[in-house]
Amino acid sequence: MSAVAPETTGAQLWLRWRDRAAWVTTSDVFLILVATALPWSTSLTAVFTVAAIVTMAPFFDANAFLQSVKRPVSIVPMALFVLALAGTLWSDAPWGARLYAVGPIAKLLMLPLLFYHFERSTRGVQVFAAFLVSCIALMAMSWLVAYDPRFALKAGAEYGVAVKNYIDQSQEFALCAVVLAYPVIVMLRARRTWLAAMFIAISVSFVFNMLFVSISRTALVTIPVMLAVFGLLHLRWRTNLMILSLMIGAVVVAWTVSPKLEGTVKSFKRDYQLYMERGTSTSIGERLEFWKKSAGFIAEAPIIGHGTGSTNGLFEQAAAHAPAVLAAGKVVSNPHNQTLAVAIQWGVPGILILYAMWWLHLSLFRGEGLMAWIGLMVVVQNFFTSLFNSHIFDFNEGWMYVLGVGIAGGTLPRPPLRETPASTSNSVDP
Repeated sequence: MSAVAPETTGAQLWLRWRDRAAWVTTSDVFLILVATALPWSTSLTAVFTVAAIVTMAPFFDANAFLQSVKRPVSIVPMALFVLALAGTLWSDAPWGARLYAVGPIAKLLMLPLLFYHFERSTRGVQVFAAFLVSCIALMAMSWLVAYDPRFALKAGAEYGVAVKNYIDQSQEFALCAVVLAYPVIVMLRARRTWLAAMFIAISVSFVFNMLFVSISRTALVTIPVMLAVFGLLHLRWRTNLMILSLMIGAVVVAWTVSPKLEGTVKSFKRDYQLYMERGTSTSIGERLEFWKKSAGFIAEAPIIGHGTGSTNGLFEQAAAHAPAVLAAGKVVSNPHNQTLAVAIQWGVPGILILYAMWWLHLSLFRGEGLMAWIGLMVVVQNFFTSLFNSHIFDFNEGWMYVLGVGIAGGTLPRPPLRETPASTSNSVDP
């Protein structure tokens, strides 16, 4: 067999370098790694995200991207970032705090890129499958940590939490559990019983983990809302009534056999009473205190807000004369409500842009199909959990939103975009 000539190898490498399909595949692989890493590591998620963006560059078509980015679903999240950047100009916070506060908004700039990329890639399902498999592995690890805390991958881990925290873990498990309801219905209607049974088992496993190991109160509140949306969109009213009856029965049984669920629900009333009677710093008490103070901050500057990064300084001033052991003495840079977090810094324009973004993204997923269902549940979950947290700004939940909306929204069928003549000739569907 004769050796390959060096010039032939060089030509092949050059052709490979110009192969758009190969670069699309490379970007897809990194995005799959992003979805896999998200439940486990913030550092790896950031590294793989940067790598995905870099590998998009060789097949990037500026004209096609501009046509894609003109859609309101892309313009509005970019507008929120621009507002945050502009808000640094009228903020009284130190410049380090102003620029640091822009960071959590910057992830929204990934949305237009994901819309553009997945208009050309066919691997959106694989990305979501990677996230599901990663969450299944995390769930197995959670049971191990509950059995023996030494299996935890961080020091001082909470009960049943191998990495990160119980809030992030619960949001991931809740999303997976509810999203799997759609393929279950599809499989049952197609008489693919064994596959449906497998999805049911996985979904129930997530729910059991939250009931008996670790659950956040935010997830406890939002799961019924997500299931109600599913029932209204995909089931008959008689089926909904039957499922509602079964759910009530299941809740009663879970209440009697799950100390974790009973303790979580009872903590609502206990925390509220401690705060109202003594001003004690409890989870609910702190939220109520943050919301009350936030309303006052917003009233002071309702039109343009106090500027980017101003939240922590405002809470420091408000807590100056209160003991740290009380809710009134707590200082935060996050009022645990997305609307308030935006309104404090950017006033009415920020609120309008935030709700326009939620509405436009919700409207994007009005159709049928798995991708529409995933995108819808991501938006619904983010909206309702953001009543109790600032989940657009938070790393884990914020990236769940960006990846879910961006990938599902880009994959949805739509009229083909016009390409430039040069890009059309090289266009390849991977």
